[in-house]
Amino acid sequence: MTVIALSGGDRYVAAAYLVFVALILTYLAIMATKLRRIEREVVDIAGIVEARDERAQRDAEKVSA
Repeated sequence: MTVIALSGGDRYVAAAYLVFVALILTYLAIMATKLRRIEREVVDIAGIVEARDERAQRDAEKVSA
C-alpha cells in the first residue's frame, strides 16, 4: 500500500473533508430517524381512520336495519 505524505495545507484539506463527511453522515442519520418516526405515525393514523370507518359503517348498518 502506498502512503501519501501530506504537507501542512493538505492536512487541513483532508481534515475539512473528514468533517464534511461526518456532518453528512450525521444529517442522514437524523433524517432516517425522523423518517422512521413519521412512518410509525402514518401507520397509527391509518389504523385510527380504518377503525373509525368500520365503526361508521356498523352504525350505518344498524340504522338501516
